[in-house]
Amino acid sequence: MRVSQTLRAVILASVALLLIGMTGCYNGSDQDQRQRDEKTREAAADAAAKVKPALKEAGRDLNEAAKTAAEEAHAAAQGAREGWKRGSGQLLDLNSASESDLMELPGITRRDARRIIADRPYRAKHDLVSRRIISSNEYASIRDQITVNQ
Repeated sequence: MRVSQTLRAVILASVALLLIGMTGCYNGSDQDQRQRDEKTREAAADAAAKVKPALKEAGRDLNEAAKTAAEEAHAAAQGAREGWKRGSGQLLDLNSASESDLMELPGITRRDARRIIADRPYRAKHDLVSRRIISSNEYASIRDQITVNQ
């Protein structure tokens, strides 16, 4: 997995920086100390420069994975919501349902819901097709969820 490789690279770079930093603990002359400090800074800068692209790539990978997970979670929530409604056993009465209730039916838009309400009353649920309010395909997807009470 790409993120694991990046994490390994970051850990190795961190260990390298730690070891380099520890070598700076040697007591010697001020000139030697400045040279060690300069080498440590150079090594740290090189390690950071090498790790930076991998971290950026890991960030992009994580961002993409989070986006995909969010999309899948949203789809699952919508499916659960639809399943909950289907399993309720309550049929939606075309002659009394509100606009928002009608819009909860699969494929029914606000425009469709308003047309359904405007063309009331209905004698049969198939009137939606015979009066050309919705198509046969749209009707097929909702016919088991609607009824007409008179």
